[in-house]
Amino acid sequence: MPTVLVVNSGSSSIKYQLIDPGSGERLASGLIERIGQGTARSSHRHDGSTSERNVSAADHTEAFGEIVRSFEAAGSPLLELGVAAVGHRVVQGGADFVGPTVIDDAVAQRIVDLSELAPLHNPAHAQAIDAARQLLPDVPHIAVFDTAFHQTLPADAYTYAVDPDVAAQYGVRRYGFHGTSHQVVSQRAADLLKRPVAELRQIVLHLGNGASACAIDGGLSVDTSMGLTPLEGLVMGSRSGDIDPGAILHLLRSGMDADDVDALLNQRSGLRGLSGSVDMRDVQQSAADGDERAALALRIYGRRIRHYLGAYLVELGGADTIVFTAGVGENVAAVRADVCRDLEWFGIRLDPERNASRASEARLISADDSRVAVLVVPTDEEAEIARQAGEVVAR
Repeated sequence: MPTVLVVNSGSSSIKYQLIDPGSGERLASGLIERIGQGTARSSHRHDGSTSERNVSAADHTEAFGEIVRSFEAAGSPLLELGVAAVGHRVVQGGADFVGPTVIDDAVAQRIVDLSELAPLHNPAHAQAIDAARQLLPDVPHIAVFDTAFHQTLPADAYTYAVDPDVAAQYGVRRYGFHGTSHQVVSQRAADLLKRPVAELRQIVLHLGNGASACAIDGGLSVDTSMGLTPLEGLVMGSRSGDIDPGAILHLLRSGMDADDVDALLNQRSGLRGLSGSVDMRDVQQSAADGDERAALALRIYGRRIRHYLGAYLVELGGADTIVFTAGVGENVAAVRADVCRDLEWFGIRLDPERNASRASEARLISADDSRVAVLVVPTDEEAEIARQAGEVVAR
């Protein structure tokens, strides 16, 4: 059967999964971590068994070589597993890419050029793409961009109110992220309701360590909370989300440099900055134990989500569905209850028992008399990347 190797590369790690693009079945998966940090660590799972070993991976090229060797060591070389394509997750595609794209030299260079807009992500993606193309030169490589789904945003949604010449010169506009997740989750919500996605007004809340909201009208993204970078919008695990730009200028003028401010807002803010932990379970437990900082963090977290939910209800003229997804959205009933409380006026009413139930499948959690269907839909970005890459090579 044809398979797709899905690659998600970070600055010091490469996650990978071998997926049947038709069914979404995982045939193998693994992780190389601590790339460029002395001894790296490889974990590979195939046919129900897991192997772990220390490896040499000074850079992403060596790391990808170790991935190939992991398949060989498991007795199933990659090229004997029907690999029809390698699908690469790429965070920032700018305004250039509106869908999955075959990677040639020009596309690879453009991903590098866009690193200025995603310095924490695109350089690592580019390194993994270069390594994979070297080691698997006869297999098509497909880039699937987080930003592509949001290319349907209207100009009044993606344009910042700054000098347009400056904005054009430096690429300053709202791009949005988590697009692959928002796309697959909105479609699965429509499937669950047995309604065409083209008929639905949906608000998808992707709540994980990174978090974003998206207004989707007829299957098209029309607004989203993340902007030029993944920093804008909701409170996240370690990111601040929305903040007055004047506060940044104040910090710079007070002696912090740009790297200090970057680290503050991306790594030492959000739940971590407010409560000391990025883990929602820890924050909830601390709040239950009487920690006032943690309790405040939870209130701020919920308030910001409700702020965007209200804005998108107005923008869409109401909603047919509200969908929770990702780690917090799928697993933390208290957050879902807080976001949806006192919204009966808008036709939103949770069923407490349905909301409290734990399950791994997509499910309805709203009450029978709720005019808006509130759903929990697990996200599966890797399967969606495999599906899109498989479609490209099948054309």
